[in-house]
Amino acid sequence: MKTKLETLALNTKEKQQLINITSRVKEVVDRSGIRNGFIGLFSQHTTAALLVSEFQNALLEDIRAFLGRVVEDDRAYKHNSPEFSDCDRKNAASHLRSLLFNNSVVLPVCEGELVLGQFQSVILAEMDGPRERSLKLQFVGE
Repeated sequence: MKTKLETLALNTKEKQQLINITSRVKEVVDRSGIRNGFIGLFSQHTTAALLVSEFQNALLEDIRAFLGRVVEDDRAYKHNSPEFSDCDRKNAASHLRSLLFNNSVVLPVCEGELVLGQFQSVILAEMDGPRERSLKLQFVGE
């Protein structure tokens, strides 16, 4: 059994952005040499999450609208107040939105190919951009 750890760095361009990273992940799988096993992706950030979903424009708009309804931007969050927090980014809504997703996903690799369903994509959910983000990709397999 082999293991391998890689870092995938990317720059986001918007405050809230859903980015299809499937092709980048597939490139790393191709380079890994792992034929059969698993890849675990981990976001090292508290305001950037990972998900597996359909990457379709209408659905992406629905996700953004849902996040805006569930976590309002203009609320009086303690994390944004100097009285309670030393964070000067005033990004409480970004943290709360990230909690609705995961900071990691695990996907199978079979015969050297990333296994996803017909409509599934690997998506980075940026909640506090634009920023540079790092994902750790851990391979386990043969």
